[in-house]
Amino acid sequence: GARGLGVSWTLGVLLTTVRIIPTLLSKSHVPLRSAPSPGWGDELIWAQTYEEALYRANTKFLMVIFHLENCPHSSALKKAFAENKKIQKMADEDFILLNLVFETTDKHLSPDGQYVPRILFLASPSLRLADPSLTVRADITGRYADRLYAYEPSDVGLPISNMKKAKKLLKTEL
Repeated sequence: GARGLGVSWTLGVLLTTVRIIPTLLSKSHVPLRSAPSPGWGDELIWAQTYEEALYRANTKFLMVIFHLENCPHSSALKKAFAENKKIQKMADEDFILLNLVFETTDKHLSPDGQYVPRILFLASPSLRLADPSLTVRADITGRYADRLYAYEPSDVGLPISNMKKAKKLLKTEL
């Protein structure tokens, strides 16, 4: 009777709550910006570590920006990157972002040397069949033969076209 009704009502509320909580958690706006952008785009979500970036990557390319705070070339590229609405929109919608202000010992992240600023594009873990080692995409580069991943602030069109190329590659390789 009444006791059975109470148990089924409690069970129904419990099951509904269990179904709602993951939805609420996935839609919550827990700040993922614990690694500041250092001026590259304060409204963008930046991964704190390379491992976090790989974990968060799903069907997106990982874009890694190497720079130094006191480097005039890094500062100029940062300003151009942050002020360009098209770059900011694509970075926000289509890429997992990581900025590093220190050099890495991982040779995969410095395929042609250690210099700044440089922007690397890596396939996300969901594309492991296409890129099993998650090496830097050698087909998405800047304009210099001796610094393949360097970009100039005066030519923001090149990072934009490379971001578009990465998006297109995702569609063809998935």
